[in-house]
Amino acid sequence: MHSQISWSTWALLISLCCSAQAAAPRGVDLAALEGWDIVVSEEAIPSETYAAEEFQHYVATATGRTLPIVKSVDRPDRHVFVGPGKLMRDSKLGFTVDGFGPEDLRIVIRDENIVIAGGRPRGTLYGVYTFLEDYLGVRFLTADHTHVPPVGAWRVVGPVDRVYHPPLKMRWSYYGEINRNPAFAARLRVNTVGDDPKLGGKSRQRLINHSFARQIPSAKYGKEHPEYYCLRDGKRLAQVRSDTYDNEPCLTNPDVLRIVTDAVLEQIKGNPRAANVSVSQNDNAKYCQCPDCAAIDQREGTPMGSLLTFVNAVADAVAKQHPDVMVGTLSYWYSRKPPKTIRPRPNVQIQLCSIECCLIHPINDPSCPRNVEFCRDMQGWGKLCDHIFIWNYNTNFHNYLLPCPNLRVIEPNIRHFVANNAKGIFMQAAGNAIGAELSELRSYLMSRLLWNPTLSGAQLIDEFLDLHYGRSAGPIRQFINQVHDKAQASGRHHNCFGRLADYGLDESDARAGLDAFAKALALAETDVIRSRVEKASVCAYRAALEPIWHADGKPLQPDMAKKMRPVAKRFFELCDKHRIDRHREHQGDVSAARRRLKKAFGLTEDDTF
Repeated sequence: MHSQISWSTWALLISLCCSAQAAAPRGVDLAALEGWDIVVSEEAIPSETYAAEEFQHYVATATGRTLPIVKSVDRPDRHVFVGPGKLMRDSKLGFTVDGFGPEDLRIVIRDENIVIAGGRPRGTLYGVYTFLEDYLGVRFLTADHTHVPPVGAWRVVGPVDRVYHPPLKMRWSYYGEINRNPAFAARLRVNTVGDDPKLGGKSRQRLINHSFARQIPSAKYGKEHPEYYCLRDGKRLAQVRSDTYDNEPCLTNPDVLRIVTDAVLEQIKGNPRAANVSVSQNDNAKYCQCPDCAAIDQREGTPMGSLLTFVNAVADAVAKQHPDVMVGTLSYWYSRKPPKTIRPRPNVQIQLCSIECCLIHPINDPSCPRNVEFCRDMQGWGKLCDHIFIWNYNTNFHNYLLPCPNLRVIEPNIRHFVANNAKGIFMQAAGNAIGAELSELRSYLMSRLLWNPTLSGAQLIDEFLDLHYGRSAGPIRQFINQVHDKAQASGRHHNCFGRLADYGLDESDARAGLDAFAKALALAETDVIRSRVEKASVCAYRAALEPIWHADGKPLQPDMAKKMRPVAKRFFELCDKHRIDRHREHQGDVSAARRRLKKAFGLTEDDTF
């Protein structure tokens, strides 16, 4: 039997459905922001005010509508609240940021309101950049190229209630393009460049680096106290050209401990905002082999034994006066292996360095012998220390401009470090130069992954190539793939110092690169893209010059000189045009390389190629 439903019952059901729909949170149409404003607190710090200005600028670019920035409200909706404050807390979507870390953020989008707020000093600013990327599709590609797609006729986002806690305290993609452009670094959420308050300043976590050379310089103490310095082959290395590269202190000498501790305490006094201080080896392998140091190292199975004993003693002194300051030391080269019995003090940080590791294979590739050893050491340190940081190497330090087949390992490497509880990552590359091989792509890729390691490296590479090079992306992508495929197929395992052949590459790859970039230039749609392609092509020209790059001024054979002269001419023209002045970290002046090659070609200083 079928029952009849009365009109009154239908009306009640319809009313209930409408009420439920009305009560359900609704998203926001970013194409319909007419009458909206951006609300900033009267108590906003500089980075929060700047965050509102950045939001205003990029939303105006995407929508054609400039939202006013206000500090008061007279209605319950159509507001974008940027930053914490009473007005935001009292709004329909209000919340407190109490307990938020300096970069923690929350984004709420619903019911005709948007809130972006975070911890101080960078949480709100980074929240705005996260909103622009994830909900407007903005891409901060280079310092002078931001991709802002038009919002279109309809773009509903939300409802959203999203909290993000960055997994890394310190993030540094170390390229000149980042280091020389603090505003761009902030947009990519690199938190180690620039002190400008409007950019949120730097992370209080400083890079752990070589320090003994300045803390106990031999120029000051070496003549009167040779016993302060390492014993090697029966001789104290107290009179050297460079402490950084030529000696280490004797770490069991009590006067050395006193001098270094005093220097560390004085450094903390002069840098009260720093969260950590370095107590770390110089950049060489001449650790002390005196009987006392050697006895500790032999017992612990690693020269890190005497070093960590020393660092722990300094850390104890620091803890008494500055309990909130950490003491960091490098686990680098001879000190990478963790000790058998000594544990770092609770206020000691270990910065693990991967200089020996293979660039061709992911750090956690079980078939790569170089990387297996590193992972074993990292796991060992993970059992001893809760404060692990990473110093990873991401360019060819033999020559910044050569093709370097490691783009595919950047994502898995960062993910592995984060999965193994790294608290910060320094991705060392061509930090003292611009125009290194694909440096703009690399700095974008690294920065995005350091902020969010769950992103796809392959997708980020494709995204950058397509947006930055347009139709020219195809041949460039083809060249990148060829270089990486060939290096992987070579069976080689090589670190961050090498010639082209060390990565399984040869002259045929250079020719393929020149052909690929010629095709890319022919496809360039504008002069701007053509210039970008030219800059990227420098790596192919440098690869083509590999047979003569190390000529050291010796005269070239006539056939080789005839073949290479137009290549050299174009290479140096491109370096001049794109202000590429360095090809390596030390003694890498491009102008010096030009003079050397001119001599090999039999040219004078005044001659052109």
